[in-house]
Amino acid sequence: MSGHSKWATIKRKKAATDQKRGSLFTKLVKEITIAAKMGGGDPSGNPRLRLAIDTARDNSMPMDNIQRAIKKGTGELDGVIWDEITYEGYGPAGIALIIETATDNRNRTVADLRHIMSRNNGSLGESGSVSWMFQRKGTLDVLKSVASEDLLLETLLDAGLEDLSGESDDYFTVTTEIKNLEVAKQMLESAGITYENAKNDLVPENYIELEAEDARKVIKLIDALESNDDVQVVYSNMEISESAMESLNE
Repeated sequence: MSGHSKWATIKRKKAATDQKRGSLFTKLVKEITIAAKMGGGDPSGNPRLRLAIDTARDNSMPMDNIQRAIKKGTGELDGVIWDEITYEGYGPAGIALIIETATDNRNRTVADLRHIMSRNNGSLGESGSVSWMFQRKGTLDVLKSVASEDLLLETLLDAGLEDLSGESDDYFTVTTEIKNLEVAKQMLESAGITYENAKNDLVPENYIELEAEDARKVIKLIDALESNDDVQVVYSNMEISESAMESLNE
């Protein structure tokens, strides 16, 4: 999992950049609206909405914005109707990609994605072409300065902990079944252990390790995709080798 940890480090830096440029708020508003539309506006009975609200609050989104997004989702306020569409494809070096979007114009979105992929050595595939390589999991990050591996194992023993990784990072990444993510969050909070980036994640069953040149191409493609207003998140099965990480940091 060490290569995955290196890629996780890059993703955290990318997320910080997204927050600075304001695109993160747009994605969060869409997620809150869709979650409320699908499961209702009460977060106590809608785990997806509760997680979206927690993420928005962690990123300092004002409660007024959150409430408006919920009301748009439940139909109490007029707003754009977002459709969730997932696309699958391949990037450089055969890396598998899953692209989750929220769009009000399917034709525009697929045309934009095809254009981005073609310009960056990627291609869209048929539905199901790569999704079989991924499993839906719950993940969250804990700084190593906050808790030791032994403490996390002890705390999360009864929370459906599936994996605890972090060999080459400042963070431990906790992986659980989706249904146990909320339990893990509550146990960490009860133990006074702070966490970050709790989310519903798509985790690949196997990773492809890349050297610097190919890793740089894949990161460029993912950046281009995530810069598109309709794209919510991009998942991949990329690992980054030790030598590639050193090169990328230069």
